[in-house]
Amino acid sequence: MHISCSDTRKKRILNDFTAQLIDEFRANGGRVGAPFENARLLLLTTTGARTGQPRTAILGYYPDGDRILIVGSAGGSPKHPAWYHNLLADPGVSVDLGVYSYPAKAVVLQGAERDEVFARLVEADPGWGKYQAGVTRTIPVVALIAGAPPGASRGSFAEAWKSIHVAFRRELALIRHEVATSGTGGLGAQLRINCLTVCQGLHYHHTGESTMLFPGLEEQHPELADVIAGLQQEHDQIAVLIGRLEKAVTLDQVDELIAQLNAHLDREEAELLPYL
Repeated sequence: MHISCSDTRKKRILNDFTAQLIDEFRANGGRVGAPFENARLLLLTTTGARTGQPRTAILGYYPDGDRILIVGSAGGSPKHPAWYHNLLADPGVSVDLGVYSYPAKAVVLQGAERDEVFARLVEADPGWGKYQAGVTRTIPVVALIAGAPPGASRGSFAEAWKSIHVAFRRELALIRHEVATSGTGGLGAQLRINCLTVCQGLHYHHTGESTMLFPGLEEQHPELADVIAGLQQEHDQIAVLIGRLEKAVTLDQVDELIAQLNAHLDREEAELLPYL
């Protein structure tokens, strides 16, 4: 197909913008500025179907329980994005969320599952529906399933532990933005999943701390007994807030959880990091 000079220039500008955005993402631990500061972004690295070389794309994503979802919209292009063709050839990919990265398997959703998931993504962001209406291809939805615990291979235990705290702070800030901008119609299905996913993650993280980290530290450092007892009490209080949020998501409840969790994480890091 012939590509005009105008098309070539547009492609070069888009590639330059994407490269700058990836550099910003990497330099700031996954954070970028406007217009994407309130977006969930990841770096997806695939293996080039023709070249066999690693290829990295920056994409928006959605939490979905123990997996995350990406959409092959290609900005409404009539063709599938290159990364989609790459993962069809080799579903083994790498996912970088800024604070940690992990290997994953890419699974293309099919049939009724794809349609159900795409419908709730359209509810969360009508732009996906506009892209689909403008093309004849079926825009793919891909699930990324972690092949190893996120962050398990990056840095020391203390660094990995703190990176999990950073991820929770960031995710709750994004959820607060979503709840605050969801309007009077209430949260849609995907936004509720976003909330439930972070609540589930907090539960697992605190359970691991309560059953393994805290007892281990107290055994090695008996002088931490009172500190750990206080942190455990905060775990119990946060569990109550999570339970309320799982039943009904309101901005006030999100704000209360954020305030208590941030104070708790600050206290944990101040008290325990010197021992880790």
